Amino acid sequence: MADSSLTIIAAVGKNNELGKDNKLIWRFKEDMHFFKDNTMGKPIIMGRKTLESLPKLLPGREHLVLTRSNLDVEGIKVFHSKEELYEYISRFDKEFMVIGGASIYQEFVDEADRMLLTHIDATCPEADVWFPEIKPQEWNVKTLSKVEENGIRFMHKEYLRK
Repeated sequence: MADSSLTIIAAVGKNNELGKDNKLIWRFKEDMHFFKDNTMGKPIIMGRKTLESLPKLLPGREHLVLTRSNLDVEGIKVFHSKEELYEYISRFDKEFMVIGGASIYQEFVDEADRMLLTHIDATCPEADVWFPEIKPQEWNVKTLSKVEENGIRFMHKEYLRK
């Protein structure tokens, strides 16, 4: 990629839980603001299931969907391979936000320049998708904020590739 960068943004439980039944496990107002503040005005990369889980297209963001399916949805750009997506990304000098789901995170975790992770101090035994394992030696980590909402603590952390 030219001067583009890839940033992963996700909320994970203590065991790296991401979701259940194609929905987020936890929904915190503060975390939704964090997501919006960090993705607004930037292209967002997602898989088909994540697209389907959205209530509607997110305003102010270009939607890029990586999928093997034949999608024809107004307002989104569809890519059928990572190579095709990278060819598109390479034309720009901007930050692209990877917003999920689990298989998309797995595809990009080793190539991301940065991650913005919400670490939730809770578990969900019913989770059916997980965030990929993070190799701590590859990242410099900084805590951005500590929050408590609905009796559950969570932290926003920034990971920068070493």
